[in-house]
Amino acid sequence: MTFRLENACLATCLGDGYGLIEDGVIDVANGSIQFVGSRAEAPPTNAEIIDGHGGLVTPGLIDCHTHLVWAGDRANEFAQRLHGVAYADIAAAGGGIAATVRATRAASQEQLVQATVPRLLALIREGVTTIEIKSGYGLSLADERKQLRAARQLSAQYPIDVITTLLAAHAVPPEYADDADGYIQLVVDTIIPKLVAEGLVDAVDAFCERVGFTPAQTERVFAAAQAAEKPVKLHAEQLSNQQGSALAARYQALSCDHLEYLDEEGVRAMAASGTVAVLLPGAFYFLRETKLPPLDLLRQYQVPIAIATDANPGTSPILSLQLMLQMAATLFRMTPEECLRGATCNAAQALGLSDRGKLAPGLRADLCLWDVTDPAMLTYQFGTNPLHACWIQGQRR
Repeated sequence: MTFRLENACLATCLGDGYGLIEDGVIDVANGSIQFVGSRAEAPPTNAEIIDGHGGLVTPGLIDCHTHLVWAGDRANEFAQRLHGVAYADIAAAGGGIAATVRATRAASQEQLVQATVPRLLALIREGVTTIEIKSGYGLSLADERKQLRAARQLSAQYPIDVITTLLAAHAVPPEYADDADGYIQLVVDTIIPKLVAEGLVDAVDAFCERVGFTPAQTERVFAAAQAAEKPVKLHAEQLSNQQGSALAARYQALSCDHLEYLDEEGVRAMAASGTVAVLLPGAFYFLRETKLPPLDLLRQYQVPIAIATDANPGTSPILSLQLMLQMAATLFRMTPEECLRGATCNAAQALGLSDRGKLAPGLRADLCLWDVTDPAMLTYQFGTNPLHACWIQGQRR
């Protein structure tokens, strides 16, 4: 599709802020952006003209951390906790992640796809054009494969680009309850190499935490990913400081995510390796956490900051990236410019994608046209969806 989008304000996300161009023009052809600039600078065109009606154009939104493919729900556990039941007691009775693992293992690939479709459509309706989907609720070769295949199927069937991340090192499955090292051996010897060979894996993740895996176990996962020539990411410093971020930085991790307990040493390591800090205000909110991620240190060391939904059934059952912009501003005191960049250019970097997340010639024509004039409205207001139109690789969806 070839067209010119004009009569709009462009938030290009170039430079350090919004990168605004008033009365802007974008030319699109063959799925790519051909020209970005003011109307006065625009070259002549015979392309179809699309009137932006004075609205705002941004890059397509990118949700760079989700666990979107799962079966079942944990609403009953949420209710139990509100009635005063301790999470440890819920877990001891077979709840927590074990409940999601059971439900996900029992579901077929097609059942997983059908369960995920409403979640995916909710994000698509809000302007998400690229999404990362992690596995991690299968915890066996067959069931991790099933989750990743479901994610690939969703990408083929719906107008959104899906990046898949293998999170087999998410928790210890019940059959390895007393042998976490044995499970990690399965992950590094079998699950990673086989699923990479099958073309199902874009990146490898792990959960480095006292209730997850140790730094030594995590490093074994990273070494296996490196041997398979796949980049790594890490759930790090969410509940305690395990120095996971510094470890991840040694492996040039694309991102470290959560980061409430991140210290200056970890920030410095991330800055040196170009690792993105992915903040997840939905999980922070849902768990009623009080320890804030170190925003001032991240800014001081110029670590790129991304924002994502962390959509999952246990700690962030949230399907609105727009709401995450508002929560990041309100809970973490991020600026509106930081919030928009966190869901566009910095989110792209967190996924290792250099072809999107900004409005510039040569990049993918993933665009959102919003019925707002001030880009701060995307962070300020919630409960309504101002998306007017969306294009992915130049195709209106």
